[in-house]
Amino acid sequence: MYQVLYRKWRPKTFSEVVGQPQVTVTLQHELEAGRVAHAYLFTGSRGTGKTTCARILAKAVNCLRPKNGDPCGSCEICEGIDNDSIMDVVEIDAASNNGVDSIRTLREEAGFTPAAAKYRVYIIDEVHMLSTGAFNALLKTLEEPPAHVIFILGTTEVHKIPATILSRCQRFDFRRIAPEEIAKQLTFVAEQEGAQLEEEAAFLLARLADGAMRDAYSLLDQCLGRNAKITVPVVIEATGMVGKDHLFSLADAVEKRDSAAALEQIDELYSGSKDMARLCEELSSHYRSLMLIKTMRDARNILAVSEEEYSRLTKQALRNPLPLILHALSLLQAALEHMSRGADRRIEMEMTLLKLCAPELDSSMDSLVRRIEALERGTPRVSQISSDPTVSSSNLKENDKPAEEKQAPLSPENSEVSGSPQSEQVLPAPPPHHKPENSSKSAPSKPTSTSELMANARRLAEWPEILQILKEYSAAISAAFTGSSAYVSGDYVLIDAPREMAFELLRKSSQRDKMRDVIQQVTGRVYKLGPYKPVSTAGAPDEKDPLAELAGKAREAGIEVIEK
Repeated sequence: MYQVLYRKWRPKTFSEVVGQPQVTVTLQHELEAGRVAHAYLFTGSRGTGKTTCARILAKAVNCLRPKNGDPCGSCEICEGIDNDSIMDVVEIDAASNNGVDSIRTLREEAGFTPAAAKYRVYIIDEVHMLSTGAFNALLKTLEEPPAHVIFILGTTEVHKIPATILSRCQRFDFRRIAPEEIAKQLTFVAEQEGAQLEEEAAFLLARLADGAMRDAYSLLDQCLGRNAKITVPVVIEATGMVGKDHLFSLADAVEKRDSAAALEQIDELYSGSKDMARLCEELSSHYRSLMLIKTMRDARNILAVSEEEYSRLTKQALRNPLPLILHALSLLQAALEHMSRGADRRIEMEMTLLKLCAPELDSSMDSLVRRIEALERGTPRVSQISSDPTVSSSNLKENDKPAEEKQAPLSPENSEVSGSPQSEQVLPAPPPHHKPENSSKSAPSKPTSTSELMANARRLAEWPEILQILKEYSAAISAAFTGSSAYVSGDYVLIDAPREMAFELLRKSSQRDKMRDVIQQVTGRVYKLGPYKPVSTAGAPDEKDPLAELAGKAREAGIEVIEK
């Protein structure tokens, strides 16, 4: 009869357990030293090895030829425990035996000496399911058990266990297994099974397992039933999950506020028998990845994705503001909760995407924050555009960018802080010549002067977040820019810093590039850098109009001056 992978490859010794050294090494040292406790408590999420380690511990304390704290696996006791022929190791499922009578029976049996082994071991799985009366019945025996009895309690919800029970056990916490370790183990098992598992597919299975080795084995077993060569498409088809291309497309539709495209994607996925709850989970995980990339210096250690996918996620994270990502996570989590209560999954998913594409339809606080953030970014209003007679409809269709992004590009020689003597004057100075009299009738000049660009500057609201990220890079940069503020004008971020040392640091190419990278990470745009100077002092000193001087002298001489 075929044996599933998680049973076939269940560890037989502590050294075979994957990803739990904080538990296995400690237990091995205790067994070698002969320090065997009378009660153990194993806690942790599902599939992380609690019951497996309990069985190994039961064999190790009774093994006739233990080696370095591990059971030998070949003596009659180890073989008897493996094939359930020795009755001294008892496994109890507390979910179905949670009453007082079951625990009373256990207490009576505990008084008898072992029949074949050295210790009588009771493994109580999901112990948090015991009733209050059952816990009280177990308490006295757990506190002072017979010398030949060992209790091993396992639970996924340790907060439900009474403190009186916790205080009488040695507690071991099982962590979620790292995706890298799961992928490595799956690759090894696939080779032993005569199959081929691609690296990216192994990482995808590891991420789907969510830290549970047992779940990873089950997913691998499912994929092997479909194809001996396991690739990413095979994993997607076998598990019924949504492909990553759909997730990126849905996120792009939300970014562009294209509700029609989003609903078409939902219809296509629904027609392909994709589960909407699974889609919601996958899209939520996708936005979580964007959030981590957006807020962390390097999220590679947390995200179990390939380099190619990480690059795609990074590009999309730079385009999406953080309030949009948090709004999406909030709505998707709420949708999952509604789906679990029996709501129509397709309708719930469509409503969620409509609210994401049109945040004005959502009255939640996250939606309001997102809309305020969009206003602060300077989205152009139609009235402002239509009031300018020089702006044609063709210009609007060409580029729907905010007004400050459509300003004329500045001279590259003065575009950024550099080490040259002219670095203080980042923006070009106003033209020295006098404007012609008929200039008012000509087309409006582009704002190329320092005063005009300073006047168009708006405060950069994300500057505190940028400084916080810079603090992780360099304490010196963070200290130099303490108390500073920043403004955005066109393609420039203009920095107003109280210390000259801040601009000295920016004159170094490495520090300047680092500043630009962080600004791009937070805002999603590439800016040039420069110092901010108030409008009153930013431009050149006012020069007297030579024509006005000539007219004044003519009047003093009694010559009539006619002004047009």
